Amino acid sequence: MLGDPGLRAVCDPVTDFDLPEFQESGVRLERALEQFRAEYGFGRAISAPQIGILQRMIAMNLGQGPFLLVNPAITRKSDQLFTMWDDCMSFPWLMVRLRRHVQIDLTFQNERGDLVEWNKLEQAISELVQHEVDHLNGILAVDHALDRDSIIARRLYEERKELFDRQVDYFIAPTIPSGSGSFSLADRSAPTLGR
Repeated sequence: MLGDPGLRAVCDPVTDFDLPEFQESGVRLERALEQFRAEYGFGRAISAPQIGILQRMIAMNLGQGPFLLVNPAITRKSDQLFTMWDDCMSFPWLMVRLRRHVQIDLTFQNERGDLVEWNKLEQAISELVQHEVDHLNGILAVDHALDRDSIIARRLYEERKELFDRQVDYFIAPTIPSGSGSFSLADRSAPTLGR
């Protein structure tokens, strides 16, 4: 929740993938993501500090079930930027207009500790990962607001979506169809990650 001091903490790296505490935290994080998606009808990822775990972990669901990104590090950011209205599970009643890099490269470890590289991530995943890695560094979307008019109520955004979407270069496509608790990549033009 916005204002929680834990959201401002810089998270510690995971160093022992065999610890039961790490495995339990990973399960808790994935469950939290799925519960949020079921309750609110949106949400592609959640970072560990959002549920009080101060470790460098992200749970992500891109339509094929949840998985973990552990110790993620952005290794390259494109020079090209774009604007968008961002939302956050820590304050789902707000929308924040901000700027992100169009493309990034990322390294992380999976739940077994194996190193994974994602290069030239497309925009939808790039903006998502930037948001979540910010959380691991104690940075929130509201910190990136372009100006004083760039933080608005979600209710207002939804009521006047066309107006607000004209103010940005990109907007987040829904990941859960209306009336459905789950979706598949075929439900939208979602990225394929080749993992």
